[in-house]
Amino acid sequence: MSNTLRPYLAAVRSTLTAAMCLENFGSQIVERHNKPEVEARSSKEVLLTPVIISRNENEQVLIEGSINSLRISIRIKQSDDIERILCHKFTRFLMMRAENFVILRRKPVPGYDISFLVTNFHTEQMYKHKLVDFIVVFMEEVDKEISEMKLSLNARARIVAETYLLQFS
Repeated sequence: MSNTLRPYLAAVRSTLTAAMCLENFGSQIVERHNKPEVEARSSKEVLLTPVIISRNENEQVLIEGSINSLRISIRIKQSDDIERILCHKFTRFLMMRAENFVILRRKPVPGYDISFLVTNFHTEQMYKHKLVDFIVVFMEEVDKEISEMKLSLNARARIVAETYLLQFS
């Protein structure tokens, strides 16, 4: 992990740890319903102020909390068109398999690449520090994966170009 990434991830980790204090809270509008308030937005008094942690304009984390749920939206670094395409394909691949990742949302928040939704039921069934660790490790690994895919794509393109140009020599 680079020295510039470490404080960014530490800030995300500490903010997530602080925001992860969720409790069971029924709907104030419909009796016997329990929906994530960060998604339903039915009453303003149970919503917390959203927090944006930004490394630069291309890398951000939006943490939206409420009394019974927490939504984490991540904007992944994309410096050129190839990284934009790879990021879109990779996040789409993950979101199509959202049921295998219990806290992954199928659709990201507009302006972000991928979103997670943690409810009070998740924090009752799983360890809070493990959920935070998963999200922070995901943020580390997704950058590495996209960089590796870009290197692999460039290597394959170089081999194809060399093979194609051999026909003319």
